Amino acid sequence: MIKKLFVLLILLLAGCMGIPRGVTVVDNFSLDRFLGTWYEVARIDTSFEKDLEQVSALYTLAEDGSVKVLNKGYDRKKREVQTIEGRGVFVGDTRKGALKVSFFGPFYASYNIIAIDKVGYRWAMVCGRDPAYFWILSKDPEMEPKLLNDLVIRAKSLGFDTEHLHYFGKHP
Repeated sequence: MIKKLFVLLILLLAGCMGIPRGVTVVDNFSLDRFLGTWYEVARIDTSFEKDLEQVSALYTLAEDGSVKVLNKGYDRKKREVQTIEGRGVFVGDTRKGALKVSFFGPFYASYNIIAIDKVGYRWAMVCGRDPAYFWILSKDPEMEPKLLNDLVIRAKSLGFDTEHLHYFGKHP
């Protein structure tokens, strides 16, 4: 029985990792340039972000080399700010934008940086293990509408359901 539970736990954990077919993470990634506060400009809604707006994530370097994550968002229904702390670690090569993030102990989920502003690190597109998990992030609370529109077109070409994007701030 214990052996079956252990196998089931491994299968559950493995199910949270990966990347959608046909999508790749960025290379020549710089964690130092990525650190700081990022704002959600658009996302495909998930159960854990339902009713949240003004969502931001603060990424800082932990002493052990992992990434401390502090997510914050305003819950419209509860009329209060919600926060949650997590931890991110690279999956393999630290020069690639493939990380795994945990907010609940040993349970990790994929955090794939699939596009980034290589010049200024001002915007990024991030996804999870499948196309249902997708975000467009910016170092500024709002993004130029043309740039956002270009990123949405790019996301659609990668197979993300852009018809279900929720936008925050100015949008196309």
